[in-house]
Amino acid sequence: MSDDVTFWFDPSCPFTWRTSRWLMAVTEARGLTIEQEGGRRLARLLVAVDEKYDTEVMERLYAELGRRIHGEHREIDDRVILESLEDAGLPDHLLSQADDAQMDEYLVESHYEGQDRIGTEAGSPILAIGDGPGFFGPVVVPVPEGEAAEKLFDAVRLLSAVPEFSELKTARNPL
Repeated sequence: MSDDVTFWFDPSCPFTWRTSRWLMAVTEARGLTIEQEGGRRLARLLVAVDEKYDTEVMERLYAELGRRIHGEHREIDDRVILESLEDAGLPDHLLSQADDAQMDEYLVESHYEGQDRIGTEAGSPILAIGDGPGFFGPVVVPVPEGEAAEKLFDAVRLLSAVPEFSELKTARNPL
């Protein structure tokens, strides 16, 4: 099984944000490839940036958005988007992409692709490793780092290889 990761996400979800930070740490430590599939307005913008530039630039913008939305607990508005674009080194005219409905067909297809991997009983985040099934989560609070981050990835990868496995859950830590 390949360790390449597909990650479906909702940029407005604080749990998804933390899962993405964990994945970024593991990706950096292991040299993995991650394909991120990301509500609607931010997802349109992120898809447009990914298409126009590349995934690395899109991840930089997502980090800036997440820092403001989830770290600073700011409302999702044009000001936050413009500040994030600027700090990610991107032109402010990209703000218009957040309202470009041409991206919606791609977003709907991506949504169904994620749901096909996991079923209809889960939301964001969805994570799939290689050709394995999709899983909701993992939900991580706080974000594991270093060896703990890699151990969690190894555990998820091992569970992905067991077709009979479908769910493991505990109470969520508070944000």
